[in-house]
Amino acid sequence: MAKRSSPRKPEIIVERVQTGVRIEKRLLKVLKGIAEYHDMSLGDLLEGIVLHAFDGKCAFESNSLERIRNLKKVYGLNLDASHSHKLREKP
Repeated sequence: MAKRSSPRKPEIIVERVQTGVRIEKRLLKVLKGIAEYHDMSLGDLLEGIVLHAFDGKCAFESNSLERIRNLKKVYGLNLDASHSHKLREKP
């Protein structure tokens, strides 16, 4: 059976800006890994995560969540949501 092609969604034109954000090193490695897995830029991944979060939804399906768990092990990332407001940089 031939696969149906879904109708293309219209593109939305946006203005993007370059930003300099500081982020925990291991967290960034996991984010870059999942962006690469999905063949997208880090910025596109972050936009998607934030837009899902603003709607109260998870940005990832089960296979991506499993990939994230594996990447967290690879990069030694032992942080979770409970740590989000407790992170401080080394002096």
